Amino acid sequence: MFDGVHRGHREILKAAVRQARRMGGTSIVVTFWPHPQKEESLYSLEHRLRLIEELGIDVCIVINFNQKFARISASNFVKDILIKKIGVHYLYVGKNFRFGKNAKGDYRTLKKLSSVCNFKLKVFAVIRSRNQPISSTYIRALIKKGDLLTAEKLLCHPVTVLGTVTKGARLGRRLGFPTANINPHHEVLPPQGVYAVKIIFNQRQLNGICYIGTKPTLNTQYAIRNTQYEKHIEVYIFNFKKNIYGQYLEIQFLKKIRDERKFASLLALVKQVKKDIILVKRLFSCH
Repeated sequence: MFDGVHRGHREILKAAVRQARRMGGTSIVVTFWPHPQKEESLYSLEHRLRLIEELGIDVCIVINFNQKFARISASNFVKDILIKKIGVHYLYVGKNFRFGKNAKGDYRTLKKLSSVCNFKLKVFAVIRSRNQPISSTYIRALIKKGDLLTAEKLLCHPVTVLGTVTKGARLGRRLGFPTANINPHHEVLPPQGVYAVKIIFNQRQLNGICYIGTKPTLNTQYAIRNTQYEKHIEVYIFNFKKNIYGQYLEIQFLKKIRDERKFASLLALVKQVKKDIILVKRLFSCH
């Protein structure tokens, strides 16, 4: 899947790019959508494609993972897709790679087929951290429990969310903090709370503060279409006044400032938000 494009993935992708350049060939990544195991994705497909492109890959083939495709045997996947359709000369995989119907294919299968189908195979050992194999599953767990620092080290970049700016109730504007409501393109998010964030918009890097939560202070009179369990993502971008509805924003989570709290009144909430903004601005001025 290359979900998250973590440290282990990066080693494989960089090696493929180097080999393609040495031989004057094309570096190709094959990935799938949607997730074969129906896992919550670390990053949306579009976000993954951006990260893969940044590593210098020439082509990314996204295979629609459906029931028909799931029935293809491991050997037929290699012969019909990798060899006939793509024309593989060198194949790079992680040691824990599984593929084909019922995930019966692995690196041993590829080793046998490499001599029959005339391609070279390189198998990469699974990288470990804290005695744990680095995997998307492990990184998902780290993000969900709020260990952003460890997740960042394993991803080789900050924990980020790519999302579309949508229209909200505009209460933030009335309270003096016009926020951008974000519809995330994937499911795994850090825990509820307030964060210092970097925002990437049109290749510009901006500073801001992000809230993730269920808006417990706001009753139905203020929070339109809000329910007790609906999680919202709002970002207040410092020194920024453009209309960006419908645009993509990438939010990079740098540090958690505080947990979500229910305040006695809107006035108390506004006072706390002002304190949060001052704190985050100080963080950015120090770093």
